[in-house]
Amino acid sequence: MNQLLADPSAAGPVLLVVDDREENLVAMDALLGDGEWQVRTVDSGEAALRCMMTEDVGLVLLDVQMPGMDGFEVARLMRGSPRTRFIPIIFLSAIAHTEAAVLSGYAIGAVDFILKPFDPKVLRYKIGVLLEQEQHRHDLQMLSQQLDRERAFNASVLNNASEGILVIDGEGVIRFANPAMAGMLDRQVEELQGTALLDHLQLPEEPQSWQQSEFYRAWRAGRTYRAHDALLATRSGPALPVALSCSPLQQYQNSMVLIALDMSVIRKLHAQLESQAITDALTGLQNRRGFHQSLESALSRIERSGQRMAVIYLDLDGFKRVNDSLGHSAGDKVLRKVAAQLKAALRPYDVLARMGGDEFVALLDSLESPEDAARVAEKLIELVSIRHKVDGMEITLGASVGIACFPECGQTVDGLLRAADMAMYEAKRAGRQQYRFFSPEMNGRARSRLMLEESLRQAIEQNDFALVYQPQIDLASGRLRGFEALLRWQHRVAGTVAPGVFIPLLEETRLINRVGEWIFDQGIAQCRAWRERFGEELLLSLNVSPVQFGMPQLVDDLRRALERHGVKASQLEVEVTESALMQDLQATREQLRQLRELGVRIAIDDFGTGYSSLAYLRHFEIDTLKIDRLFISNMLESPKDAAIVSTIIDLAHHLDLDVIAEGVETHAQREWLAQHSCGTMQGFLVAPGLPREQADAFPRQFDWVDWKAAGQ
Repeated sequence: MNQLLADPSAAGPVLLVVDDREENLVAMDALLGDGEWQVRTVDSGEAALRCMMTEDVGLVLLDVQMPGMDGFEVARLMRGSPRTRFIPIIFLSAIAHTEAAVLSGYAIGAVDFILKPFDPKVLRYKIGVLLEQEQHRHDLQMLSQQLDRERAFNASVLNNASEGILVIDGEGVIRFANPAMAGMLDRQVEELQGTALLDHLQLPEEPQSWQQSEFYRAWRAGRTYRAHDALLATRSGPALPVALSCSPLQQYQNSMVLIALDMSVIRKLHAQLESQAITDALTGLQNRRGFHQSLESALSRIERSGQRMAVIYLDLDGFKRVNDSLGHSAGDKVLRKVAAQLKAALRPYDVLARMGGDEFVALLDSLESPEDAARVAEKLIELVSIRHKVDGMEITLGASVGIACFPECGQTVDGLLRAADMAMYEAKRAGRQQYRFFSPEMNGRARSRLMLEESLRQAIEQNDFALVYQPQIDLASGRLRGFEALLRWQHRVAGTVAPGVFIPLLEETRLINRVGEWIFDQGIAQCRAWRERFGEELLLSLNVSPVQFGMPQLVDDLRRALERHGVKASQLEVEVTESALMQDLQATREQLRQLRELGVRIAIDDFGTGYSSLAYLRHFEIDTLKIDRLFISNMLESPKDAAIVSTIIDLAHHLDLDVIAEGVETHAQREWLAQHSCGTMQGFLVAPGLPREQADAFPRQFDWVDWKAAGQ
């Protein structure tokens, strides 16, 4: 009798009884049917296997001796199937009482072997215990499967999360990293495990140790720590901006979880939005807001450096006619073209902005003088004031420019812009197409300087410069040592221009190099012309400015001039100031070495007024020291100046150098210098700088007694 169907609402585990004798099945059903389980009875091994394939059987009572498939065979087949492998089996047998049979049953996988006849109470007790154990095993299996599923789900979440996730222990060491974090750091997950968290972070304030970090402090306090402006140090690329959130795990885990959100896209978007907010959509230049930020940043920096800068405010003259006659589309084309021209005319680090309409503003950084801003303004006005072709039509524009210099015209953003704006309107009132400084004094200085600079350029082209020659006389013998060639400029309108005015301007504009070549050629040619009059021992002193001394072609220029006029290098003395020598010591040594190889003499001009470091006298090969006229003019009244002059003379003697006193104007000064063994003098006492004709007639030998008696 097979009893495979049961009340589906019945509760409790399924107990399967397998026996080939119907009376045994009826007896077992009567015996066990009132328990806390559901009884199923089958009369063969095949039926038992089918039942176990369709129902969740909790325990099998299996008769050993059955025709066809015995109990041992059924047990072996059960243990071979994943579905029935773990179902407990109790063998029941009235015949197999041998020890070998019992052991064989246990070997197959039975949990018990009960021989008939048996005590029903014992059987029921064993069935209850085994079914309870099987239910526990089943529950544990289900729980394990559930944990495996949850573990797989959590692993899938961690591995597929776009945010970087780390687990860090209490010592700041990484114990877990997900693939997203490894990707952010451009590393493998295995590389991160066991490394220190701080080795992979760049924070606004770097902690000295893990215990001093905010991560550790927050973890100890049991709170979450967030850092919105951290950077991840990637293996090879730029640092990656991230937002970090770090929270403690359960206390017994002694760890914390850190989540990193890639902020690069957000930062890039923010930068784009910020760029759009400070950029003029029409021209691509900065707009008013952007210029305010640039000027504010420049002011905070320049106040520390002490440099100068200027704000230029430019307004287009005649632009309204373009809009009125050709339309706004044509006007926009003109504005874009003018913006490109203005930007190309400025230095790369200058800032140009469109303030709105046809108004532009520029920030000129690192200026030497206000006149530099005036030159830029003239250049911009010249660029704009041409004929522009738009939509097949030619239009003419102009520009009015206002200039405000820092710090004279303002020291704040609003102050400088207001001053430049006011100066621009002043330029418009003055007739347009010109510039004006906010400060009237600057206007005058800038105009004078620019006019002087232009006159200098014309003087070079028109050969308006001349050389005069000041004699250098030996104090003891009265012998003419040589002449110092001095540059003079006779302006065709203004008359004589003092060297102290135009020589610094020549150096600033680098025109000194062009003039310097002319001085070399003219001076050396004159030295050659004096050969018959004064002999080949006459020395010619030529001044070399710091700008010229720093030029690599200096020696080549002198060599060519000497060779062109057939003058010995020993007749030429090059005068260099202390400041020029000290600009670059390594370059100075090399320049002096080449000059010595050429064979010219080297003199230090205005000695004592420059860096006054005597150390260079040990390293530089020089021939002559020239005492500055400032010390000579005061030495008779000032004991300190007298001591300085005396010291320089003694120093020159000890170093085996010639010494020349400049600016000697009285017999008392000459006599004091002679008493203190000064070698040579030059100055108005003997002669100022002489034109070539007067220098030709200068005596080769002085008689100091006759000279003084003659009242010279």
